Amino acid sequence: MANNILVIEDEEKIARLLQLELTHAGYTVEIAMDGSEGLQKASQGLWDLILLDILLPVHNGFELIKAFRAANNETPIIVVTACKTTEDIVNGFDLGGHDYVTKPFHMEELLARIRACIRHHKRLHDTGKDLKHHDFMAYSLKETTINLRTRQVMQYGKNIDLTPKEFELLLYFIEHQNEVLSREQIMNDVWGYDFLGNSNLVDVYIRYLRKKLLAPYPVIKTIRGTGYCLEVSGDED
Repeated sequence: MANNILVIEDEEKIARLLQLELTHAGYTVEIAMDGSEGLQKASQGLWDLILLDILLPVHNGFELIKAFRAANNETPIIVVTACKTTEDIVNGFDLGGHDYVTKPFHMEELLARIRACIRHHKRLHDTGKDLKHHDFMAYSLKETTINLRTRQVMQYGKNIDLTPKEFELLLYFIEHQNEVLSREQIMNDVWGYDFLGNSNLVDVYIRYLRKKLLAPYPVIKTIRGTGYCLEVSGDED
């Protein structure tokens, strides 16, 4: 069965090109030409993926992501836009985007990212279903507790407000404690794809985590020339 993709793009030439290429690749595609139409179609259809421009008429892409997630719409979103600053990219992820592709783009790269994003989302969805039938629903490290069901992080009795991607990154480090992890490995496992030279995004998110987490635990150490490691001594809980 073909995956359904919604393209929200106001540049008609790009929208039609995406529709043509994605249909040729075996996807079922619909187009929305502005933010209002995109919001309506996203809420009415069952989509496997949304390709979303940021600079849209009526409602911009960031507003749409926020609206989708507020409505508990978990459809994976790939942002395809000319906005390419680190601030824009981080904002897209923090609001609930899954991938970020800047224009101009190579179609083969975009198709690879679409396949990876759908595959990664399905794996997370299947894992979530498995967790519902599992008694183990939390990780604990010293005074840090992560609830997998509510996605809540507590330290010393205080709730730590993390964005979705910050939560996934912290969980990943705890699951791989005492392992030295390269930036590329972290990017591939947490974001679900090779971000093609933008692994500095990992540095940005780790900096955010370090600012939010309360000392002294957990400590994400920089391993010079390699990457990062969550070092935990043998007497940790």
